[in-house]
Amino acid sequence: MKLDILHTLNTERDARRAVVVVTNVESGAQRIVKAADIGRDPLADVIDKRLRMAKSGMEETAEGRAFLTVHVPSPRLVITGAVHISQALAPMGQLLGYDVTIVDPRTAFASPERFPDVKVLAEWPDTALPPLNIDRYTAFVALTHDPKIDDPALLHALQRDCFYIGALGSKKTHGRRVERLKQAGIPDAAIARIHAPIGLSLGAVSPAEIAVSIIAEITQSLRVRSDKAAVAA
Repeated sequence: MKLDILHTLNTERDARRAVVVVTNVESGAQRIVKAADIGRDPLADVIDKRLRMAKSGMEETAEGRAFLTVHVPSPRLVITGAVHISQALAPMGQLLGYDVTIVDPRTAFASPERFPDVKVLAEWPDTALPPLNIDRYTAFVALTHDPKIDDPALLHALQRDCFYIGALGSKKTHGRRVERLKQAGIPDAAIARIHAPIGLSLGAVSPAEIAVSIIAEITQSLRVRSDKAAVAA
């Protein structure tokens, strides 16, 4: 690998930006494709597919046989609300390779005893979220049902390029939430990014089942193109 490619690769990885090295297996020629440049690349569809899979591999392309080496930042899962659903969702996220963080100012809920082996921040979202540097490889969920906690958390997430944002609550509850977010100056297009009611429609009832529906919807947003999530771009 040429030094200029290696330098660019390290720079992009340090900045938590996806990058792909395309190697023509016949000629040995290499080039690097940054996330911001994928849409303009002649192999855009192939690169996008590989990024969503987060998997390197061989592809037959118009440029000939090429090996795509994929470098994708580790995904994060930020959960606002140390509730029963979170107790099931956090280990599911860890099992799928997410770096999980729980945020909840209520110390009676946000404790290491309730969330062993999980990063727990017993702080208000305004304090806890900015240092986390939420980015487009972050899934964000709000689960407290308390506007004093969920609303500022969602306001922060909506200003970031998260690939998934979800919020617990019925359609009626979400309708009231939408009005509050509008009053806070959040545009309709941004509010439309919120998955609410949260989770895939699985008929979930228990906290664990709801957690399954949430992690399934997060996975769908990460791996499948949609209007609300486009993590590879």
